[in-house]
Amino acid sequence: MLKTPLADGAGASRRAPSRPKPRRATASPDNIQAPNRVARGADTIALVRTSSLSMLVQKELERMILAGDVPAGSKLNEAAIADRLGVSRGPVREAFRALEASGLVRLEKNRGVFVRQIPVDEADEIYELRAVLDEFVGRRLAQTATPERVRELRARVGRMEKAAARGDVDGYLAATLDFHDRLVELAGNAKLLVTYRRLVNELHLFRHATLAQGGALPASTREHREIVDRIAAGAPAAAGRALYDHVMASRERMHRARTAAIAPAASPRRSPRNPR
Repeated sequence: MLKTPLADGAGASRRAPSRPKPRRATASPDNIQAPNRVARGADTIALVRTSSLSMLVQKELERMILAGDVPAGSKLNEAAIADRLGVSRGPVREAFRALEASGLVRLEKNRGVFVRQIPVDEADEIYELRAVLDEFVGRRLAQTATPERVRELRARVGRMEKAAARGDVDGYLAATLDFHDRLVELAGNAKLLVTYRRLVNELHLFRHATLAQGGALPASTREHREIVDRIAAGAPAAAGRALYDHVMASRERMHRARTAAIAPAASPRRSPRNPR
């Protein structure tokens, strides 16, 4: 959460600038070009400041959506978000556009901005595509991963294991997302990384419920250990298959979680029998 107000112009001094002492003009090239350099520097600072502000808003909204603080299907109010985060509306609008590109929100003309809600049949398609992409990633890393990278991946799995031991679903979810994102980064394909991140964002509605099932965390942790073991062994086919199977197992857990959630609501209530 952004802790301090980030409104445009915050902290600017109101004192009039002190008048500089007159200096003797010279015809050196440095002095001739100085005004241009100052102007370029001011433009750069303004650009960095604006970009950083919109990025901060984007990251905070992304955190809120992925954590479930803003449920799928919710409408995002630009003015309310700007007020809550202490910024003007411009950075919020820029953040909305970035979140749309990443697959987390949808912009509807004349209606507003909504957190995306993925139907289960679309989630199935995303899992299938992810499985194919992850299989490629596993094969690539089994051929290229260094011992140092393998140690890094094992450390990330270790963080998952600690979260699982605590029963910390939120912590486990963050760790597993970090693990998979790092795998794709290490594959070294920028286009794949962009596509992968969008697909992962679109599944945010289902992930928490999937991992909250009894027994899901130990099973998922075991699958992650197997993935790293096969990458470390330098076995491309086995590593690719481990990742493919893991994604498809995650899809199956998603369906089980959904069925469990629907079953109580679908059970007909028995009306009490009238005694005769």
